[in-house]
Amino acid sequence: MSFLDRIAAAIAPAATDQQRMEARQQLEQLAASEPFAQDILDQHRQIEALFAEARAGNGDGAQAVVEELAILLNAHSMAEEAVIYPEISDHSSKAHAGMAYEEHAMTKVQLAALQKLAPGTQEWHEKLDHIESAVQQHVYQEESSWLPDVIRYAPMEERQRMSMEYRDYFERVDIG
Repeated sequence: MSFLDRIAAAIAPAATDQQRMEARQQLEQLAASEPFAQDILDQHRQIEALFAEARAGNGDGAQAVVEELAILLNAHSMAEEAVIYPEISDHSSKAHAGMAYEEHAMTKVQLAALQKLAPGTQEWHEKLDHIESAVQQHVYQEESSWLPDVIRYAPMEERQRMSMEYRDYFERVDIG
């Protein structure tokens, strides 16, 4: 863990598995009639499954899973950045939106570094674990407050537009 990671962990400790599960359950209830939020939740589950699959794999198989994970994470982040984060800025917090953009950028940098490492090595596993931990915390922030704020405070017509635009944007950038 880097020096900056230790400082960040001290300021904002990582959510527990229980906290992440409770946030997901609450968002699932709020998202029942919000297609954009349902799409995001589905993608979060796919991302989590790919992390588990990468960790369980070895060699070229693990590398292929990481490449699939990178494609999914990049498409997911680009769709969120284009459609969802402006609404987070308007209906949750400008600071939340800024943090979200920054976290996406750092994840992309770390994924590129992971893809240069030999799969299955200790360094590769440590990098994968680091990325997964950062993604888990980011997902928790989205699911516990940022997305619920948008659902609660954005007008219905904005949420309907977001649902159409999010899915369309994701499908255009997801080449996996």
